[in-house]
Amino acid sequence: MADYIDARQAAERLGVSRQTLYAYVSRGLIKALPGDDPRQSRYLADAVEQLAETRRRGRKPREIAKATLDWGMPVLESGLTLIENGECYYRGQSAVELSRTASLEDIAALLWQAPVETAFPRRAPITIKAYLELASQAGNTLAAESLLPLFAVAARDEPTSAWRTDPAALARGSGDLVRILAACAIGQAPSSAPVHQQLAASWGVDAAGAGLIRQALVLCADHELNASSFTARCIASAGASLKAVIVGALAALSGIKHGATTTSVESLWTSIDPDAPARSLRDRLQAGGALPGFGHPLYPDGDIRARALLSAMGADFPEASRLTAAVDDLTGTAPSIDFALVALRRYLRLPEGAAFLLFAIGRSVGWIAHGLEQRTTNQLIRPRALYTGKRPKQARERLAGDSSTG
Repeated sequence: MADYIDARQAAERLGVSRQTLYAYVSRGLIKALPGDDPRQSRYLADAVEQLAETRRRGRKPREIAKATLDWGMPVLESGLTLIENGECYYRGQSAVELSRTASLEDIAALLWQAPVETAFPRRAPITIKAYLELASQAGNTLAAESLLPLFAVAARDEPTSAWRTDPAALARGSGDLVRILAACAIGQAPSSAPVHQQLAASWGVDAAGAGLIRQALVLCADHELNASSFTARCIASAGASLKAVIVGALAALSGIKHGATTTSVESLWTSIDPDAPARSLRDRLQAGGALPGFGHPLYPDGDIRARALLSAMGADFPEASRLTAAVDDLTGTAPSIDFALVALRRYLRLPEGAAFLLFAIGRSVGWIAHGLEQRTTNQLIRPRALYTGKRPKQARERLAGDSSTG
């Protein structure tokens, strides 16, 4: 549950008067919400604390800009995903609880606010003819490298163009994009079967393994304004199609600091002694190396998504348990979803790169949700940059004149 405080408490935490607090509200620095008493407003405690932290950093534009872009103040409103008190919620429902039984299609229906049977009808989407030929040529190309170009060829812009306003048609077009992306991940023709079943069948996984794939997809569906989702919103704000939204988001996801962290986790895992990982990890740390896949700024007590997925694998994968225990003993950090996806890939013996594919396919649902939500604002995302380069001569002379007056 969100923690709310009244105006007096908010002003005290900010160290300002109530009049200044109300000025902050009018300037959009913080949002006042209606309380039980219509004469009194309430404020989200976390938002007040974030604003207080910004004020503590100082009022210099440079510091404010850095604080906003680096896990700082919220930059836009969203009703999709809440990360609070170590938990993650999709439209108010626990992502972990949903992952126990829901399919990726169910989560899409929830985030897109569309009936699941409308978004995912019992017919396979149509792809551009050149796709299958290109997919056969891709062969064993690394997943992170082949997924984007295959999807760019297979999907069409028109079904999810910005001018489409019919909710049912837009939902079907969005569902087709997810199904096409899944098909691109396994190099097959799109299917109307649930995505986790498509992947499980292609990868030769039994029913229990298919359930784990389903859970992983749900846990990856959205995660607020990460780099790829923010990219998705910027693209949508420009009036591009939802296909373009996914193409741009995939490009962001391929970065080593985002979805391709799974590649670094694979490398880490391969470099250690699986039976006695502590020594290898200690040597790596002493040499100044990092431990990718561990720790997350939004989950000080451990990534709840990783915990849920690793727990679902049970005690049948002791190699993962030894590795996480050794890292915890050495650094006190818990695994992130990136580590859990790699653990799942190794546990089920999925193809190399499958961890990235699960991340991308699951997150595509969130990208579409962000794109749809951004469209409702009719606002172009266009921030300003704080210029730090050499100033033109006229500007230098003007600044010098201003400083000499008074």
